[in-house]
Parts: sequence; structure tokens; C-alpha cells
Amino acid sequence: MDNILSLTKDNIQQVVDASMQQIVVLAFWAQPQEQSVAMLHTLEQIAAQNAGRFVLAKVDCEAELEIANYFRIQSLPTTLVLDKGQPVDGFAGLQDAAQVTAMLDKHLPPMWQLQFAQAKALLALSQVSAEDLATAAVLLKDAHADSNQAGEVSLVLADVYLMQGELVLAQTMLEKVGLADQDGYYQSLKAKLALALDAADTPEIRDLQQKFEQNPTDLVLLLELSKALHAAHRDDEALDLLFGVLSKDLGAENGTVKQVFMEVLTALGQGNPIANQYRRKLYTLLY
Repeated sequence: MDNILSLTKDNIQQVVDASMQQIVVLAFWAQPQEQSVAMLHTLEQIAAQNAGRFVLAKVDCEAELEIANYFRIQSLPTTLVLDKGQPVDGFAGLQDAAQVTAMLDKHLPPMWQLQFAQAKALLALSQVSAEDLATAAVLLKDAHADSNQAGEVSLVLADVYLMQGELVLAQTMLEKVGLADQDGYYQSLKAKLALALDAADTPEIRDLQQKFEQNPTDLVLLLELSKALHAAHRDDEALDLLFGVLSKDLGAENGTVKQVFMEVLTALGQGNPIANQYRRKLYTLLY
């Protein structure tokens, strides 16, 4: 169902049924009545800004007088909040956006729950693309912050990180999950993480690590190891190695160390917390 629609005799039952699952706001108005037109515009703007949180059903009282009479509308504009088929709140006359939003917030679910639901819907698709995962991750990170790091959001976000191969981020997220939320889903994610970490510890990386331990000043070897760690999604380790060199010499290996460091940061993207951490470290060296 559209989140903004015109209420008529033909769809009123459908809208009332929808109110069993979602808040519906009824806006009673008429074109000749200037205040009701202004109130309608305000409600449309709020509905557009809160797409998915409620349905705005507009009632043109000139065309749908029976509906206005059914709800016993005495004056225009009138705004009613419908929940489970019944009016639970509302007001007559003109109110500004802040007043309307304050009233609606008493009845609407928090925005993070909507973001959480949208992310889970993306993850439930029969084929989840890399773009779907990226969109879900953004929604979940916002929901995680706004929900005060709710356990249910933490688990799904950790799952997305695992699907993206972001093992350090997944591990960090799971470490923050409290005992109350360490259910079967949590245990399955821990098992997935253990398998992924084991798979990321390749013979090539172990061989490079052993050689580097024997030749800790060999920067060509360090660059090879850093690139291999990045390829295995062990970016925290790769950046730590590179930064250790840069902290002593920003121009190491004719600037190649800094170049690879920046390439890893760019590959991780602006929103990645590990990348942000090492960007800040680099800025302290530069400035």
C-alpha cells in the first residue's frame, strides 16, 4: 500500500484493515478551506519524510461526505490517528510540523525498527547482491546506533559483516553482544566466524609472516604480506603493519608503503570503522 493515498468508499475497508498492522493518519480537508489545504501540505511533507512509518489517507470532504460523517467530523481541517481500526488521537485546526511530529511520535514505532525491518527484508531476498548487503549494512549501522546497540540488531549486523568478509568488524560486533542475546543465532555466527578466520589463515600468509619475522626490515616483503592480508579481509593486521613503518618514515620504499596504505583505506570505504581509525592515525602523523 502507498504511504500517501486518497481515501474513498472503494478503498476504506482496505485502509482500515491496514491500520491493524500500521498507524494510519486520516487528513480531512476541502479545497475551498485554506487552512485545511495548508494542513494537508504539512502532513504530506511529514509522510514523505517518514516513508514507511505510517500511511497518510487524505479525505476530500467535498467528494467523500459520507466518510466525514462516519467519523463525525465537525470542522476542517481535522486530523485523526487510526490504530487497529479505531481513532486513538488527533486534533482539529491548524498545527505546525513540530506539533504534528510530537503527536505522531507517541504512536509510531521508532525509526530504527523500520530500518531494521528494511535491512532484514533485503537479506531475505532469494538472491542477495553485494549492493543489497551494502544497503543493509548502512541501515543496520544506523539502527544499531539509534537503538542503543540492541542485541538483535548487533547479531544481524555481525551476520552482514561475515557475508561481506569483514571478519574483524564481525568479531568486534559479536564481542559486544550481551549474555541475554547469546542465543542459537549468536552461536551459529560464532561458528561461521571461526571457520572464516581459519580459512583466512592461508599457507601463503603463514609463509610470508615467517619470512618477515626473519627479515623485519625487508619492506618489499612487508608490502607482499600486507596485500595478502588485505586480500584475506584481514585489513586491521595489514594496516597495522603498514602504519608501523609509516610512523617512522612517511616516505618509506619511495612512498610505496604510504600508497598501499591509502589503497587499503580507499578499498574499505569512508564508512568503515577500521579505515576511519587508521585515517585518524595518519592525520596525526601528517599534521
